[in-house]
Amino acid sequence: MNIFVFFFTVQVFPPVNLTLTVSALAQVLLHWKPNPNQEQKPYTIRYDVKILSPVPEEYDTKKTHSIRTAALHNGFSAQVRTLLLHDDLQMRSDWVKEKIPPLPGTPETSVTNLSCVTRITISSTVSLHCTWLPGQGAPEDTKYFLFYRYETYTEECQDYIKDKWNRNTECRFSVTHIDPEEVDKLIVIHINGSSNYDAIKPFQQLFNQNAIEKVNVPRNVTVLLEQNDLLATWEKPISPFPKECFEYEFYLFNLKSGNKQILKISSNDFRLRIDVTTRYSIQIRANHHICCTRGFWSDWSEVIYVGQNKLDNPIAWILAVLCVFSCCTFLLIAIICKT
Repeated sequence: MNIFVFFFTVQVFPPVNLTLTVSALAQVLLHWKPNPNQEQKPYTIRYDVKILSPVPEEYDTKKTHSIRTAALHNGFSAQVRTLLLHDDLQMRSDWVKEKIPPLPGTPETSVTNLSCVTRITISSTVSLHCTWLPGQGAPEDTKYFLFYRYETYTEECQDYIKDKWNRNTECRFSVTHIDPEEVDKLIVIHINGSSNYDAIKPFQQLFNQNAIEKVNVPRNVTVLLEQNDLLATWEKPISPFPKECFEYEFYLFNLKSGNKQILKISSNDFRLRIDVTTRYSIQIRANHHICCTRGFWSDWSEVIYVGQNKLDNPIAWILAVLCVFSCCTFLLIAIICKT
């Protein structure tokens, strides 16, 4: 008995009509259509998507569209192919590729050294402060303009600080649409410019909202001495995150010996054995921990002093009193003699 094995191949066609559309600041909509010649049944059709630039990324999807956030000043390119699935069988088509050209403008006229910081206010709003340097090739009459985008909201800066050539180099938003309760969402910063002498190239940068947050100072810091132990308690910084989301650095300075200690603490209280006959200065600062990306450490809390001063030593007090008494006696004798 002869057994015949039949092999067949299914042709996999690439998707058609791939388009890349800038749908918002630093946001690209990728869209394509299934190839009309593609055999549908009994297969499952998905698509491999490969972002080539500015940041390489690969993923697959069953949809025929995808949205990506990326800095676009140097352009954007991507490619897509059809992925045909049947049981354990996987077949792929050729790639189709599209790109967005770089934003126009003269090289080295873009801003450099862009940095941004957010803060959560007492009213639970978020402020934003950005600084930058003019591009090396930017004419002296260059005017820079900053925009930020958060989710679907875009706003232009209205409060600039200028350099000695009257160029905008800082921007402040006292209130923004940034949600302080969100975790690791992106903030898009876009800075373009104008000049009478050259075309200024725009610049874009993405920031993780928690990574650029300047955490608030711990509140209500209390320090007590209990026999030979130092007891410190405090409240978490102003923030919508629970207390478990913070870690602290405890700065202890021995005023007598000059020794310094910085201890990392993950709770809101602390006990430490110290020499109570010595005077110490204490400060605490906070940062994110566990719940989201670490931000910028807060400023140090106000200095609190505990322990005895050097002059609290009885012998030191006696010597000081004798010194003052001797000076007063000498002055009195001098006056009497002169009289």
